[in-house]
Amino acid sequence: MRQLTGTVILSYIGDVQNGKSFTLDEIATLTELPRRTVRYYIQLGLLNRPVGYGKGAHYTSEHVEQLILIRKWQLAGLSLERIAEVLKGECSGALPPAPRRAGTVEVWSHMVVTDGVEVILEPGRATLSPEQVRVFFRAVALEFERIRNGDEER
Repeated sequence: MRQLTGTVILSYIGDVQNGKSFTLDEIATLTELPRRTVRYYIQLGLLNRPVGYGKGAHYTSEHVEQLILIRKWQLAGLSLERIAEVLKGECSGALPPAPRRAGTVEVWSHMVVTDGVEVILEPGRATLSPEQVRVFFRAVALEFERIRNGDEER
């Protein structure tokens, strides 16, 4: 992502300030994407259609920004299907985790507090760092012991 961002920003700043329009080849080069991928994103509805038709078709700074955003989300691990949901406005605010689907592989943290008492969480969905997961599990263990020992006042 760093290389993409650096390349695009350096090439892009002057062009945006001039209100330049781009051909398919130029926008593909600028965003470091194959022409075929740009066309595919248009077909999927991820990218707005170019302005004009045929040989007169051109792309604007808005198209470049859309492609950078799509690329950023892909590098962050979002599928094209999930990116389409986000672009259609089917989610607002912070990006919620993608819905779980058959075949999804996830890593969960599992704590056995005592026989019959377990805590299971997926740190990514809970938006917890590894350190926060450790703190959470320590707090659960301490609270369990406090309750078990009859110290229910707090």
